[in-house]
Amino acid sequence: MHAADLKQEAHKLIDQLPDNATWEDLIYEAYIRQSVQEGIEAADRDEFASAEEVQRRFAKWNVLIEG
Repeated sequence: MHAADLKQEAHKLIDQLPDNATWEDLIYEAYIRQSVQEGIEAADRDEFASAEEVQRRFAKWNVLIEG
């Protein structure tokens, strides 16, 4: 992303925050947005977790996945 695009996206993000938003809210929203963008880019490159990897990760939280 170019610097001008980043600035424009940052302005949009700030404009969407409520008037009582904190720095922590801004940082959290920016982090989530970046994480989603990275996930979309990974999916575009066909870089997915295997079913076994997903099951292993969920098992850490005692969540069983059927099928």
